[in-house]
Amino acid sequence: MFGLKDKVVLVTGGGGGIGSAICKRFGQAGAKVAVVDINQEAGDKTVAQITQAGGFAQTFLVDLTSQASVIECVNNIESMLGPIDVLVNNAGWDRAGNFLDTNKELWEKIVDINFYGVLYMHHAVLKGMSERGKGRVVNIASDAARVGSSGESVYAMCKGGLIAFSKTIARELARKQINVNVVCPGPTDTPLFRDFCGEGEYGEKLRNGLTRAIPFGRLGQPEDLAGAVAFLASDEASFITGQVISVSGGLTMVG
Repeated sequence: MFGLKDKVVLVTGGGGGIGSAICKRFGQAGAKVAVVDINQEAGDKTVAQITQAGGFAQTFLVDLTSQASVIECVNNIESMLGPIDVLVNNAGWDRAGNFLDTNKELWEKIVDINFYGVLYMHHAVLKGMSERGKGRVVNIASDAARVGSSGESVYAMCKGGLIAFSKTIARELARKQINVNVVCPGPTDTPLFRDFCGEGEYGEKLRNGLTRAIPFGRLGQPEDLAGAVAFLASDEASFITGQVISVSGGLTMVG
């Protein structure tokens, strides 16, 4: 990809399955990768893999449910690595359950991480991008937001809101030459997905059913997302903004 070398890239949830793959892809492209996570050990593991491959990365801790923590994290990154060129909002969390069987405590946790955390990060990073008149934002939503997903009602609500928010921010900041786009994973083999499916016979049936429904005949892998994210962050996507790309092996084909 053109235009990623030496760029400062912030990836939230960089210690997780998809996040780690995204971080490593940017590391391969020569970017300075800020691996942002609440889990020090997970972030350091991703950093070690990037540096061992000859790239540059550093772990930064954050609690996305705290705006103060997000602001501190962004300030630390920019003081150590320089102005943020690319923001990838990847971190997310969910717990499967039919809506009527869930409660306010669970809703609040899902909303705090998947929606407010993203708002906090946008607000902290976009101010600098706007002043500099350049920047890229890639938000990781979900096909659950586009077509629905049983057992993920509040999560889908947050991700649907993220898509609408991204398109609006893309319009507001287009004159500032800031590109804002969305990548929607389909079923992807990550710890979050395995937790969603659960263990035992039911979980295995659910995984097998989803696999059969995907035209490519397999679950997505974290690496499948990384290329799409890197493309949208690169100079090759300089005239693309406000768009939503599904990476789902053909499971969803929405025009």
